[in-house]
Amino acid sequence: MGTLTIRIDEQLENDLERLASSQHRTKSDLAREMLRKRIAVERFRELRRKALPLAEAAGYITDEDVFNDVS
Repeated sequence: MGTLTIRIDEQLENDLERLASSQHRTKSDLAREMLRKRIAVERFRELRRKALPLAEAAGYITDEDVFNDVS
């Protein structure tokens, strides 16, 4: 397992501490979860960016186009 050290301002430290305390979790656990979620979102955005031209070429311009086709 790797280690990451970051500097955060006092307000963020207080917010993280309060959140960790209210959820009975460690700050590290919360930070790992938040990083995992953010990385997942960025991966999704990258996949969407790559797939968009293919979808448009197939006639899928809006989300509704997709919903109409799969429902």
